[in-house]
Amino acid sequence: MGIFAFVLLSSSLLPFFFVLSYAADSIKKSESLSESITLVSKHESYALGFFRPGNSSNRYLGIWYNNIPVRTVVWVANRLNPINDSSGMLMVNSSGSLVLLSQNRTVAWSANSTKQALNPIVQLLDSGNLVLREENEEDPENYLWQSFDYPSDTWLPGMKLGWDLRTGLERRLTAWKSPDDPSPGELSVGIELHNYPEIVMNKGTEKFFRIGPWNGLSLSGLPDLLKENPVYTYDFVINSDEVYFIYNLIKNSVISRALLNETSSLYERYIWVSEDKKWSLYFSMPKDKCEGYNLCGPYGNCIIGDSPICQCVEGFKHKSPDTWNPDEWSKGCVRITQLSCKDKDKIGFAKFVGLKMPDTTYSWVNGSMNLNECRVKCLNNCSCTAYANSNITDGGSGCAMWFGDLIDIRQVTANGRDAYMQNVYIRMPASEEVNHKEEKDKQKMKVIVIVVVAIAVVFGVLLIPYCISKRANFREKMENNVMIDQNIEGQSEDMEVPFFTLATIVIATNNFSSYNKLGEGGFGLVYKGTLIDGKEIAVKRLSRKSGQGLSEFKNEVILIAKLQHRNLVRLLGYCIEGDEKMLIYEYMPNGSLDSFIFDETKAKVLGWSMRFNIICGIARGLLYLHEDSRLRIIHRDLKASNILLDSKMNPKISDFGMARIFGGDQIEGNTNRVVGTYGYMAPEYAIDGLFSVKSDVFSFGILLLEIISGKKNRGSFHLDNTQNLVGHAWKLWQEDRPLELIDTCLKGSVIQSEILRCLHISFLCLQQHHNDRPNMSCVVMMLHGESSLPKPKELGFFVGKKSTSSSENQSSSTNEITITMLEAR
Repeated sequence: MGIFAFVLLSSSLLPFFFVLSYAADSIKKSESLSESITLVSKHESYALGFFRPGNSSNRYLGIWYNNIPVRTVVWVANRLNPINDSSGMLMVNSSGSLVLLSQNRTVAWSANSTKQALNPIVQLLDSGNLVLREENEEDPENYLWQSFDYPSDTWLPGMKLGWDLRTGLERRLTAWKSPDDPSPGELSVGIELHNYPEIVMNKGTEKFFRIGPWNGLSLSGLPDLLKENPVYTYDFVINSDEVYFIYNLIKNSVISRALLNETSSLYERYIWVSEDKKWSLYFSMPKDKCEGYNLCGPYGNCIIGDSPICQCVEGFKHKSPDTWNPDEWSKGCVRITQLSCKDKDKIGFAKFVGLKMPDTTYSWVNGSMNLNECRVKCLNNCSCTAYANSNITDGGSGCAMWFGDLIDIRQVTANGRDAYMQNVYIRMPASEEVNHKEEKDKQKMKVIVIVVVAIAVVFGVLLIPYCISKRANFREKMENNVMIDQNIEGQSEDMEVPFFTLATIVIATNNFSSYNKLGEGGFGLVYKGTLIDGKEIAVKRLSRKSGQGLSEFKNEVILIAKLQHRNLVRLLGYCIEGDEKMLIYEYMPNGSLDSFIFDETKAKVLGWSMRFNIICGIARGLLYLHEDSRLRIIHRDLKASNILLDSKMNPKISDFGMARIFGGDQIEGNTNRVVGTYGYMAPEYAIDGLFSVKSDVFSFGILLLEIISGKKNRGSFHLDNTQNLVGHAWKLWQEDRPLELIDTCLKGSVIQSEILRCLHISFLCLQQHHNDRPNMSCVVMMLHGESSLPKPKELGFFVGKKSTSSSENQSSSTNEITITMLEAR
């Protein structure tokens, strides 16, 4: 960035410079900037001056935001040559160069401008750019030197990341070594120049993360750029003079910056939240394991969600199939059938959609060729292993070809915008069975049509009596009011909540940005969103691979629409479009209960009075579900993660996807589909499929113990041979040592009689036989009463282990994972 020379400046020149004594945005040839003053840009957006980072005693010249209370440095001049005292001085010397002087007037840093200025002026712009220019230059952007050409760890709006091909200048981000040391760390990011340029993050000299080449709409490995966002716009420029990536903010009122973080090895984007007076993380990269460079080796396709995550591209097999483990993944895959260059008729190309383009180090690009010409050229070159359109705008144009093994491939998605993804065509034997091969699809079309027609006829004949039977059963169920399971279109008028369009939700959640992600439940992700009117919402987006289908979705919509209670989360609406099924809830700013009671730091926020209020609120919510609502509802998945906390820490029961409705005087039911969470299930439900309001009472008893102890029921206790929290608590109770169970952070805030009463109530709720457990109306009375309580009988200690006498599909789970289990009965 600068030239670090140690040249003594003649003391005779010093009288010709005077130090600024006022805040200005520029210095001229006769002026200098010392430790006592800062430059402030015209509209006071940025400041330039001397600072000391973290706990360091070293001094640096830097630029930081001037209009926010947290000093955030965005550029450092003398990163490699700190000043160890307060003698620093910035000035324009007699030759028109910008120099930073340290003790004994040695040059600690200088701006290496290519031209000498006659009447130089150094100015700090409102973009955060420090520039050196001629004072009377007609073109105000004709800079002799600018700090934007020499970025530190921060990428600001309007700053180019990339190359000036005319001068060979590379603009590259480099992380600070630590918060106390702004000298260049190992982590850096820039554009790798070759035939098909792409953005690459390095750790030292090794590639760490490759974002992929520009395809005309987005970066190949970052389809999130396809999403519209309210923060910034971007552009990727490739011409004979420059190759660079740039972004600009949409609104001037928004303050956003991107930077490299050496500590976390991440590229991070932040937005300043003035209300909270802090930087808020907008998104970061790499975001998952698949973004690690070449994790799966040649022809390996990294797929998040698969096990293992490293799979082979179709037409290839693991190089070491017998020992395919993380240590072997980098060996990659080899062809199932070897290729021969002699007979072109036996060579074809398989089309793959949704892949990040392979590493472009060994690639070739021609912007004027069409895709068919590209195919022919690749086919005629035995070394060509794949080809693609280099630009997918306006239907696709240009030719990109790869030579040698294809590496650093991963599966990416565009969230319904696959039409905007690049297709890559990989060289294959013409006889190879590959799902995406267009040529074979055409050849098989006639056969497929004949087979489909034949199957449809046979299936139709068999289906008619089955449908008649199912229709009769369906009518009977509806008449008994046992299950809500009718067509979603037919019941839309009974939903009692608004329908939201997918477009509305996409805008509200910033296209399901990772920055908006609140958490992950058993059936999908939950995102925070903000509607156009400013109302905050929580969006539960059901995963397409989840066990919850349309029936559970309808169940949850209809149930919650009919429920109105201060201790139940409020449903604001729903969305069904294509494969998307979403529930829109009121936003709970404090998240779920489990994030507090099981976290050593956050648990301190919940004193006993607040925990007791949460216990009573949950009890009131359950009482409403069981007895006071117009429907009798069994939740069946009551647990700490399904208790949400509002801004005042009031509890609200959420997630009714597993809930069941009882009609008339029905008080219990039986199922061959056991759903819920191990660690919270009542024994009779987990073992025999028998559920009732007492199943929820048992789960409430578990919750009581967890709130009192700050421990999870499962996985927390292995001492004294107890299997779970219930066993441990019961042992302490029998040994007259119940206070030892109490969360240590509650000491000093506990009302002993109250907490012992709650503990006693929990044991009554956890009794083995469901008829012995109190109903929720009794529980609420016991919580607020002072009368003596009955002695609890034997407790239910079910923890997820089951008899295998019947042919069962068994499953186990952690305390937090919702399970669905089908049993033969």
